[in-house]
Amino acid sequence: MYSSPTKGAELEKGRIKNVKREFSAGGIVFNNKGQVLVTQHSQNKHWSFPKGLIDPGQTSEEAALREVKEEGGVVAEILDKVGYSKYVYTFEGEKIFKVVTYFLMKYISGSPDDHDWEVEEVGWYEPEDALKQLTFFQDKTLLKKALEIKNG
Repeated sequence: MYSSPTKGAELEKGRIKNVKREFSAGGIVFNNKGQVLVTQHSQNKHWSFPKGLIDPGQTSEEAALREVKEEGGVVAEILDKVGYSKYVYTFEGEKIFKVVTYFLMKYISGSPDDHDWEVEEVGWYEPEDALKQLTFFQDKTLLKKALEIKNG
C-alpha cells in the first residue's frame, strides 16, 4: 500500500486525527530475592506491571512511584529508566494512543496484599515465570531490558 509523503509526515509529527493521547508511568519492581512484581488488571484481566496516568503537575517518576504503591501495594525506589511501551486502544468508542514510561525499581517496604481495586491479583514472580505470565510482548521486552540494566 502506498503512503504519500505528506501523510507519512503527518503521522511522524503525531497529527493523527481523532486520537486522544495519554501519558502514563509505571514500575518494574524487584525485591531482594530477584523476583519481579506483576499485576493483573481487574477489568481487562491483562497481566502487566503497575502503571497509571500521570496527574497534572506530576513528573513521570512521581506517577510511577504512586502507581506502584496504589496498584502494587509496595513502596519502591527508582534506580533507572527502562523504556517505553506505546500502543493504541479503544475506550467507549474513542481511540487512545498511550505512552507508558517504565522505571526499574527496588522494593523498599509494603505488601502486594495492600493493592487497590484496579488490580485483581498481585504477586512476586521469578523473572522466567513473569515472562510467561505477562500478557503483552512489549512488557516481556521491557522486563528483559530491566533485567539487563539490573544485572549490569
